[in-house]
Order: sequence, then structure tokens, then C-alpha cells
Amino acid sequence: MGVAGSGKTTIGRALAASLGWSFRDADDFHPPANITKMGAGRPLDDADRAPWLAAIRAQIDGLLAHHQDGVVTCSALKESYRTLLGVDPARVKLVHLTGDPALLAARLASRRDHFMGPGMLASQLAALEPPHDALTVDIAAPPAIIVSQIRRALSL
Repeated sequence: MGVAGSGKTTIGRALAASLGWSFRDADDFHPPANITKMGAGRPLDDADRAPWLAAIRAQIDGLLAHHQDGVVTCSALKESYRTLLGVDPARVKLVHLTGDPALLAARLASRRDHFMGPGMLASQLAALEPPHDALTVDIAAPPAIIVSQIRRALSL
């Protein structure tokens, strides 16, 4: 989890690959209307997020029901969103990728062909309710180091 530019996709893919697990990116669960709205620079509201969060929850529930391991990304900015996702600390480990706002903005500014532009960062940072029950990892290090930190901290 984390705001835009925190490396959820990059780190999630690398972590899943290093473990031989499946990977699903939260962006893949957005309905087209959400992508259009964010692409126009308008933040999503809770009504927009509801079907998106439900789809991610279904993915997590499916993995758990089939006793499969996987990495699923989601911004999960608010505690209420994490509650909707049904994150069970005994079965699901939450990793919060966090970093300096200037680094986040620079990453977003360098993105090409992504609906989430740099103008959306401020609203995400304002909405962020840092989790109290997550592994928090600074994103300044290279992805391979971050993946190693996550694996070591979670004994993976």
C-alpha cells in the first residue's frame, strides 16, 4: 500500500517474482470511469472507490480460500478502506511503502502513459491515514533492497 509513486507496482511485481507468487495490481481493478476521472485530474471519492475495493477484496478472499500466496497492491490510504479489504493480520501482511514527497512527485513527473498524474499526489497525501499495523518501508532504496527488506522483516 501507499500513495501514487511509492512503487507499489514495481516492488509488488519484484516481491512476487522473488517468491514465485502471483501478482495483481490495484490499477487493474479500477472501472473505466475511475480511470477517466483520475486521468482528468479529479480525485476519486468513496463512492468511486467502493466497487474497486470490493474487487480487490474478492481477489484477496479468493487467494485465501484457495490457500494460495500472492501479492496484491492497493493504495489503501484510509483505515476504512483497509477494513473494507478485510485485511486479517494473521493471514495477510500489509506493507506500507512511504517516502519523501519530493521523491514521490519526481517519480510521478517521470511517468508516461499512466492515468495518475503528479497533480493527484497532494490529495493522496492529504487522505493518507498511515496504518498502525503494517510494515513500513522507505522507498529511497533500490527495488532489490526494498524487496530484501520486506522478505527479511516478514520472514519470507
